Amino acid sequence: MNIHAIRAIYKFEMSRTGRTLMQSIVSPVISTSLYFIVFGSAIGSRIAEVDGIGYGAFIVPGLIMLTLLTQSVSNASFGIYFPKFTGTIYELLSAPVSYFEIVVSYVGAAATKSIILGTIILITSAFFVPLRIAHPLWMLFFLVLTSFTFSLLGFIIGVWADGFEKLQFVPLLIITPLTFLGGSFYSINMLPPFWQTVSLFNPVVYLISGFRWSFYEIADVNLGVSLLMIAIFLGVSLAVVAWIFKTGYRIKN
Repeated sequence: MNIHAIRAIYKFEMSRTGRTLMQSIVSPVISTSLYFIVFGSAIGSRIAEVDGIGYGAFIVPGLIMLTLLTQSVSNASFGIYFPKFTGTIYELLSAPVSYFEIVVSYVGAAATKSIILGTIILITSAFFVPLRIAHPLWMLFFLVLTSFTFSLLGFIIGVWADGFEKLQFVPLLIITPLTFLGGSFYSINMLPPFWQTVSLFNPVVYLISGFRWSFYEIADVNLGVSLLMIAIFLGVSLAVVAWIFKTGYRIKN
């Protein structure tokens, strides 16, 4: 494995975060703080508790997951799209760097940014609501696994997109709505039976449910089912990335 190549690409991608600090870090943190003010104060004053947890604290895992999913996809998709857009991807493909090393570099950098951002939001939320994390290791596991899985999805989107419109299409019109409807701000048990069943077809429900369990030991679905869904999504994403480099889809042609 070419460690030097991985380190070089990784450092280059991470340095882009420093150049776009307002967009990469400050903006998502401010947006999350506004969610706390609007949902935690306005709605939280009307909903005292959900499953025995104060509403402000209840939405913390959902808010972290909302940011984690959108930022992982966005960071990874932009990271691979710009080399395609500028043509520097061909220099990378002609270098002695394997496809595995390329994916590890770009996906690793995108996931790292998301993990840092998720950690900052977790710390920020402590200023608004009292927090407790029942299972810190499980929380970290879900944080890291979700970041890498959705960074892989973002990598796929970046390769697939042939314009900025397509680059924004999936995060804005698919990922964000699914996250809002996946129990970020409510428990699906609060829904009528029919909509509870519909919600189970939303894959984000399983991510948020498992992540919330690591905080408060409450979940909308079984923890094992949540882990299985993440593993399936990760496996499918890895298979698609492998197919992309095997066929050269929108990279070599």
